Amino acid sequence: MLADMKVQGSRGEMGEESRLAIGVLGTGDMGAAVGAALRRAGHRVLTALAGRSAYSCDLALKAGLADAGNLQELVRQVDIMLSIVPPAAADEFAAEVAGAMVATGARPLFVDCNAVSPATMRQIASRFDALGGAVVDVGIVGRAPPTDLPVRFFHSGLHSQLLAKLASGEIHCIDLGGEVGRASALKMTYAALNKGSDALHATILLLAERLGVREPLMKEFALSQAPVLRRMQDRVPFLAATAERFVGEMHQISATCQSVGVTPDFHAGAAWLYATLAQTTLASETRATLDRNRTLDEALALYLQALPPVAPAE
Repeated sequence: MLADMKVQGSRGEMGEESRLAIGVLGTGDMGAAVGAALRRAGHRVLTALAGRSAYSCDLALKAGLADAGNLQELVRQVDIMLSIVPPAAADEFAAEVAGAMVATGARPLFVDCNAVSPATMRQIASRFDALGGAVVDVGIVGRAPPTDLPVRFFHSGLHSQLLAKLASGEIHCIDLGGEVGRASALKMTYAALNKGSDALHATILLLAERLGVREPLMKEFALSQAPVLRRMQDRVPFLAATAERFVGEMHQISATCQSVGVTPDFHAGAAWLYATLAQTTLASETRATLDRNRTLDEALALYLQALPPVAPAE
């Protein structure tokens, strides 16, 4: 069975040849880029575009992903199914895939690549355990390929070793062992720093602006915090484009912190920041349509408009 490197799909045993049939949903910036990298590594990569946004369809077609049509047909055709969807949708999508497995009788390896808490990941895994299916937990770290540094797939679960077949020059696979949830824990802690820091930076700048001290603060940052200031200038103007997706991720990090007795409040605050940015006019941008010439000052002026008004001092 699966422990013997067999995954039921359209092509039977994974060990028969190195070329796999891999399903990818969804095909946003990361999903489409991962799909394209897998194609370049020699795999056959499919998706299901029924009901997807025009943006996702365009990315999938540009990445060269074959369209299986609907989810049931995709599940029927693939050896491995990669879920790369917004964190808030991860469990719902897993339920849809489990339903498609019941309907078709197919049991591809389900790989959850979403930024979810270990508890959410275990809940997702239980859906497939009940079907006799197999699940691998993946935390994706790094920018979407192709980049100078390969994207990292941290993975865990009883069938985690099967992910080694996805490794290439663009995707590095790092096995964290047999416990579902470990890869998600790694992703939570990494994103707590990376996206949490961006949220903190934006919050500090909005605070300084509201208090009327941003100009002298920026001068002090230039003197004593130059690397932090560069990161602010490079990243804060463009946070709104992905803010809506990051709200759910920050809630998952907050829940992860609370589950082990660490304060959840830092990342609850980060969720507030991203929810605020998601209400701005800049939230309609995508990573492909960002105005790369936008300055930090221009972005902050728009971000401030989304804040609630300040109550007058008594």
